[in-house]
Amino acid sequence: MGLNVTQKLIFAHLMSGEMIKGKEIGLKIDQTLTQDATGTMAYLQFEAMGVKRVKTEKSVAYIDHNTLQTGFENADDHKYIQSCAKKYGLYFSRPGNGICHQVHLERFGIPGKTLIGSDSHTPTGGGIGMLAFGAGGLDVALAMSGQPYYITMPEIIRVNLTGKLHKFVSAKDVILELLRRLTVKGGVGKIFEYAGDGVKTLTVPERATITNMGTELGLTTSLFPSDEVTEKFLSLQKRGKDYVKIEADPDAEYDGEITINLSEIVPLAACPHSPDRVLPVSEIGKIKIDQCCIGSCTNSSYEDLMKAAMILKGKTVNDKVSLTVSPGSKQVFDLLAQNGGLSNLISAGARILECACGPCISMGQSPSSGGVSLRTFNRNFEGRSGTKDARVYLVSPETAAVSAINGYLTDPREIDWDISFEQLNEINPNDNMIIPPASADEAEKVEIIRGPNIKPFPKGHKLENEIKPRVALVAGDNITTDHIMPAGAKILPYRSNIPYLSRFCFTVCDPDFPERMKEIQSGIIVAGINYGQGSSREHAALVPLYLGVRCVAAKSFARIHKANLINNGILPLTFVNPDDYNEFSLGDPVVVENVRESVEKGKNIIIKNERTGKRIETQCVLTEREVKSILSGGLINSAGDEQ
Repeated sequence: MGLNVTQKLIFAHLMSGEMIKGKEIGLKIDQTLTQDATGTMAYLQFEAMGVKRVKTEKSVAYIDHNTLQTGFENADDHKYIQSCAKKYGLYFSRPGNGICHQVHLERFGIPGKTLIGSDSHTPTGGGIGMLAFGAGGLDVALAMSGQPYYITMPEIIRVNLTGKLHKFVSAKDVILELLRRLTVKGGVGKIFEYAGDGVKTLTVPERATITNMGTELGLTTSLFPSDEVTEKFLSLQKRGKDYVKIEADPDAEYDGEITINLSEIVPLAACPHSPDRVLPVSEIGKIKIDQCCIGSCTNSSYEDLMKAAMILKGKTVNDKVSLTVSPGSKQVFDLLAQNGGLSNLISAGARILECACGPCISMGQSPSSGGVSLRTFNRNFEGRSGTKDARVYLVSPETAAVSAINGYLTDPREIDWDISFEQLNEINPNDNMIIPPASADEAEKVEIIRGPNIKPFPKGHKLENEIKPRVALVAGDNITTDHIMPAGAKILPYRSNIPYLSRFCFTVCDPDFPERMKEIQSGIIVAGINYGQGSSREHAALVPLYLGVRCVAAKSFARIHKANLINNGILPLTFVNPDDYNEFSLGDPVVVENVRESVEKGKNIIIKNERTGKRIETQCVLTEREVKSILSGGLINSAGDEQ
C-alpha cells in the first residue's frame, strides 16, 4: 500500500511511536516560529531549560501582534525577544516586516519540512506542503532545544477538490463551506489532506488561506501536495532550490474522504459569533454595515489585496463605512505600491494600516457600539473585536470590498466589473527587516534585555493524592481561549506579566472570577464541549494556574489547549457521562479522590461533590510521557525531576 502526503512527512520525521491512529508519536521539528504575544513566554521557558543554542534547522521570532505601543511594555518585550534571538540562534523579523504566517510562507517555508509555531494558525505552512502545527509556547521551546513534538496520530482525511472557482468566489469561501458542513469541532483528531484536479487551480496563497483557517475546524493540521504551483511560488521568491515535489502515491489510502466541487461554491459569510455559523451572502441579505477590515494572516496576500484594489479602483468607500487594509508583509505592501494597487485603495478612501495582525486581535479598529463589521479574518468570537456587542461577519476580500462601496453586505457576483490584474512574473525579495542571529562565538557576549514588565512564569505543584477545590466557574460549550484569557490593546501588552493578566482571566464569562479565585485559592473549572478552542495562547493555562485552578472537568477539550493544560500541570478531566456536567453549581466544594494513584495507574478519577454527596466519574486520558508531566506539576518540573 502506498503512502499519502501526510504519512510520508510523518514517517520521515518520526522519532518515537508508530503511525497507529490514536497512539502518541514524537516528531522531529525542522523549523519553529513565534510571535510576540506568545513569544516572550516561550523564550523565558527556553532560557529555563539552560540550552545555549537552538537546535532546529531554522527558528524565527516575529513581531506582528503587539505593535500598538501606548506604553513601554510592548517595546520592552520586543527588545527582550530580539536579544534572545540574537543570543540563541534565531532569525528576528522586525516590527513592520509582516505577519508571521505570511512572511514565513514567502521567505522560510520549505515543502516536506516540519514546523511548529506558538500561534494556532501555523498550519498556514501546509499551503506549500509543510507539516505545520500550532502549539503552546512550551512545546515550541522544547522543539527549539531539540526535543520531539508529540501529537496523537490523527485520522487522515482526503479532501477531494473538483472543478474551478468562479469569478468573485474565493478560497475563503471554500474553507467557510467546510465549516458550514462540519462545524468548529468537525476536524478534531484529524488532518485534512487536499487532493484532486481542483488543487491545480489554486495558487499557493489560496491554498494557504484554506490551511490557515482549517484551524477553526479543530484540525491537527491540513496540507496540500507540493507541485508545479508550489515550484512557481518558490521560484518567484527566488527560492527555487527549496522546491521538492511531494504527492500521494496512486494507491494511497485515507481514513475518509470529503468532496468539494469548487464550481458549486458561492460567496459565503460566517455570522456572529462563530466561524461555523455560515450562510450564503445572498441569503443573509443586504444588512447595513459600519466597518470592513481586509487583511489578517488568512487574507492579506498580494493576490487578496489586488482583488480588493481592482474592485475599489475609481470607486469611493461608502460614507457610512470605515474600510481598513492590513498588508500581510512588507513585500506585499511594497508590491502594491509599485504597481498602483495601493493608490487604488488610498484613492477609494481605505485606511492603510501597518503590516501586522492589528484588528484581528483587537489591536485597534474596534467597531462602534452594536456595529456590524465585515472582516476577512479567521475568528469572530464575541468580543474579540474589542467591542462586546459588535456583530462580526467573516467574508472574502471580494465580498468585503464590494460591500464597503455599497454600505451593505453584498454578494460580489452582483457586479460585472473587470477586476483582472497582471500576475507577478518577478519579485526582488528584500530581507533587510530580518536580522540574522549572532555567531556561536559572538553569542556569548550578547546580553539579554529584560524590561520591568517581564515577570517569571508560574510553575505547577507536584500532584497530591487528594485535591479539595471549589467550583470556580461553570462554563458552557465552545469556551475559547479568548474567553479564558482575552486579547486586545488593553491586555496584550501584559502577556509577559502573568500577575497583571490574572485580573482579566475569565472576565468575559464572569467579571468576579479573579476575585473569587483569590478567595477560594484552589479551583476547578466545569465546562461543556470543545473547551479551549481557538488560539494556542499558553496564557489560557498559565493564568488560571497562577490563580489556583488545579483541574478542568469538561465534556471534551480542544487539542492545543489540552496539551497546554498538561504541560503546565493542570488536570484535564473528561466526564464519562456528559450529563454529569449538570451536577455542579458555582461554589460547590468538591474532592478529587485518589487522584495521584489514579493517574499513575490509568484509572478513572472520581470527583465527589461535597454539597450533594454525588460521586462523578471522569477520565484523564494521558500518555506515559504526560503522566510524568502531571505528576510533577508540569513539563519543566518533570524535566527537573529527571535530572
